[in-house]
Amino acid sequence: MQQAEFVHRACDAAGIRYEMLDAPLHRDLMQNFGRRRTVSIPWWTLRDDGHKSRMPRNCTLDYKVERISKFVRWEVLGYKKGQRLRDEDKKAHEMHMGFSFEEKQRCKDSPNPMFVNRFPLVDMELTRADNYAYILDVWGLDTKASACCFCPFHRNYFFENLKEHQPQTYAKLLEVDELLRDKNPKPPMDSDLFISRSRKRLADLTPEDCCDAECFEYHGKQIWNGF
Repeated sequence: MQQAEFVHRACDAAGIRYEMLDAPLHRDLMQNFGRRRTVSIPWWTLRDDGHKSRMPRNCTLDYKVERISKFVRWEVLGYKKGQRLRDEDKKAHEMHMGFSFEEKQRCKDSPNPMFVNRFPLVDMELTRADNYAYILDVWGLDTKASACCFCPFHRNYFFENLKEHQPQTYAKLLEVDELLRDKNPKPPMDSDLFISRSRKRLADLTPEDCCDAECFEYHGKQIWNGF
């Protein structure tokens, strides 16, 4: 929230419109998982025969990109329901995505007829370490990578850190983990699903499991990147 508030102030100072959109992924997951098809989150999987895999990731597209696209179409450009896209809006708008250079494999063309995707941090080859240093040195803001608390790409260290410093959020995280334990998705799967890449329930993670923080060097210090 601190980072969002900082961006809000910076936009106001620059005269740029700022909007924060609701993305109720947690709510939809808790209400619908096991009852009807839900968005595909990249849960770690484990079958009884020991086979390990990972679910596809559609959450970024469905709960970030698509919600921004719809907001721009309906609220910014003023389209009405059923109205066809005007020629002047076809591939006429840029959507800038903040993937760092480590995530360059995620850079893809937009399937939306309105947008051209841009990846400025990848174009400048800026890693998470580079971005952290710039934001702290120039803006004075100590940042961490942004992601859902139940994102399976977090390391176990993140979950342990959340347990220690944000117990209410950790309690919600356990609810998601228990949901994956107790219910089978629609359509059904023959694998168990896990938030942790260790393929353990979060409550069963040991201190040894949680010594996996991703760090980078900044002025001779090891800085945790937030994952």
